[in-house]
Amino acid sequence: MISFENSRAIRQRQDYAETIARERIRPQARYYDEYDHEHELPWDFVNFMWQVARKDLESLHPGKSFPDEPFMLLIHVNEMIAWGDIGFYMCLPWPALGGSAIKATGTEEQKEHLKEKFQADSPTWTSMALTESHCGSDSSAIRTTAVRDGDSWVLNGEKLFVTTAKTSMLDSDGLMVVWATTDPSKRASAIKPFLVDAKNPGVKITKLEKKLGLRASDTAVVILEDCRIPLKNILGGMESTGFKGAMATFDAARPSVAAAGLGVARATLDLLKEHLDLNGIRIRYGVPRNLLTSIERDIIDMEAQLRAAWLLVVRAAWLIDRHRPNTIESSMCKVKAGEVVTKITQKGVELMGPLGYSRRLLFEKWMRDGKIIDVFEGTGQINRLVIARRILGYSSRELK
Repeated sequence: MISFENSRAIRQRQDYAETIARERIRPQARYYDEYDHEHELPWDFVNFMWQVARKDLESLHPGKSFPDEPFMLLIHVNEMIAWGDIGFYMCLPWPALGGSAIKATGTEEQKEHLKEKFQADSPTWTSMALTESHCGSDSSAIRTTAVRDGDSWVLNGEKLFVTTAKTSMLDSDGLMVVWATTDPSKRASAIKPFLVDAKNPGVKITKLEKKLGLRASDTAVVILEDCRIPLKNILGGMESTGFKGAMATFDAARPSVAAAGLGVARATLDLLKEHLDLNGIRIRYGVPRNLLTSIERDIIDMEAQLRAAWLLVVRAAWLIDRHRPNTIESSMCKVKAGEVVTKITQKGVELMGPLGYSRRLLFEKWMRDGKIIDVFEGTGQINRLVIARRILGYSSRELK
């Protein structure tokens, strides 16, 4: 049975994350959102968080310090950091999606390699290179090739919208998980993930995307040109489960980003209620709905939707911590979070009127930032397909 009472360890980390979000992140959020400062990594914050992680690594990344509910801890910390600013959340020096794939399907040697990267003196990131120009959500149609050449793999292709590609491959001694096919005619069955270390001469960052939101975080186009890596760098080894195994890493990633999205939604609600209160508008809870004002109904509805979405995230995290399948729950919480953060941030701008639309406050920024939750780590449409297939028992070929 799920307990909704957080442990003392989670409460302590949540309080600490709130202090960081309020004092170190929120005051800088607007600066790093400006076009002139896009892709300008907030190094003071990054270095501070790296030192925090060095002193107590397991407080931010699941491990032996909190063996009972490490992922529950993670979603609470993520939500709070994103409450400060989701762009800063995306800049956290941690394994992220690429690291999740390594931890979920990598060999012991590959996991040890990842661990060594994150025990370095300088901040480190991992990234995941999956999307290509011709196959946004149909990952089975990947054309980037991996050709065996003696004791090496040679990768060639182009990847789009790679989050933290620059920070993982140029700004740090990080890793990139690259998805490629060993035989294009076999589609999904031949797709495998490969580990590429930073500074590999076969990796070129050719473009940094100008984005609607998340401007503190880099998103890049990556060219793989005769990128030679050791044979052992196929994720999971030669017996790798490939496409199916690596796709399972999204089951852990989606609750994490859903929690971050709900941090943005809560930030919007908190500031909205603060301004309403300053103008003498109080929310009368417990009053019959027909007696409430339109604004009161809107606020109560937003709070209800936020809580419903958070419960789905908690459910997905609870299953992960117990090593139980959570594909449906992971996709459900991601879909719900995407809907909720979009609606709440839009309503926040609407209710604040011209002040909400202006750049004097962060409402318009949160509306731009929040939309990404419905786009990355699998779009809302794709996650709905995942849910429907699992519930109805259809394969991806039967239900598209």
